[in-house]
Amino acid sequence: MRIYLVAGELSGDILGASLMRALKARYPDVEFRGIGGPRMQAEGFDSLYPLETLSVMGLVEVLKHLPALIKVRRHLLRDALEWQPDVMIGIDAPDFNLGLELRLRKRGITTAHYVSPSVWAWRQGRVKTIRRAVDRMLTFLPFEAAFYREHQVPVTFVGHPLADELPLEDDRAAARGQLGIDSEVQLLAVLPGSRANEIRFLGETFLAAIERLCQRYPGLEVVIPAATPLRRTELESLMAERAGLDRSRIHLVDGQSREAMTAADAVLLASGTAALECLLCHRPMVVAYRMAPMTHRIARHMVKTEWISLPNLIARETLVPELIQDAATPESIEESLAPLLSRAAGDVARQRELRERFTAMHRELTCDASAAAAIAIGELAGR
Repeated sequence: MRIYLVAGELSGDILGASLMRALKARYPDVEFRGIGGPRMQAEGFDSLYPLETLSVMGLVEVLKHLPALIKVRRHLLRDALEWQPDVMIGIDAPDFNLGLELRLRKRGITTAHYVSPSVWAWRQGRVKTIRRAVDRMLTFLPFEAAFYREHQVPVTFVGHPLADELPLEDDRAAARGQLGIDSEVQLLAVLPGSRANEIRFLGETFLAAIERLCQRYPGLEVVIPAATPLRRTELESLMAERAGLDRSRIHLVDGQSREAMTAADAVLLASGTAALECLLCHRPMVVAYRMAPMTHRIARHMVKTEWISLPNLIARETLVPELIQDAATPESIEESLAPLLSRAAGDVARQRELRERFTAMHRELTCDASAAAAIAIGELAGR
């Protein structure tokens, strides 16, 4: 069996390597070709270009590299048609891969796309291109599969790799031990984001909310995972400017975001994949997000979903408070987190219900995604 894989960035390389292992376990005669990174190459992959070839972010950067990207896509088209794979799989990188998939499918090659673009949230017109480009969409999340079925796109929900990776039974005591935090203290984890703009728009607001919460709960401690050394420097600079912040109660750590969320009683975070990870750590959370005013005005008209955080999107209801743009104030964050930190009997019962609900959602997403995707690909290949 011949499988043509095109991964566009580091996350795609990780997914691709796991998918290759699952395919090799199921189909020992399988061969691979296309574009992949070091993890895929370690599995025996023949990559025609470095992984970074497709890792171009931002409108200006894409326009600058467009001629080279078109040349690469034409080469891959010719190469795949000559090699004649049983299935071509684009892993993420939809702007590049969907165009390649469309051209190959028109020429009789079976195609699949692994990792759905956020077509359910914005630019929904893209679903027409997807319908023409793929024989099967492989999705991580059940609501994505429902969207594609509604739009007559063949789809398989394979579960989420993160759900496979994180344990259904979390160990808060072990996480606190790894972070050097006392097992008995009341603990809030704060994840302000991994991008410079997220620190720029949320950093001061989150620190002001921390200051208010520390005044409200005298025994509260806070753990803040810094995504990178640069983010740590930015956070330290912002903390130094807040005279009212009790630094003795704040643990600034490098990375270890999962440990921080697992260790915490409640979590404050910027919207994004971290919200899904927090769900999979089974912790009550508040999601906040701020962006440039013009970006928000544009996004408000483009985004078609009622919610922005993955826990709410998966549940199809508001389990997690979402504080967006002007609603994301220190005061509103404090009031939203208060019931998640409260020791009152009614609040404790609600916190327990949320943890149980998140555990049930975690179980639903745990499907051995790579193996499920390998089975779907085998079906496409007629195996």
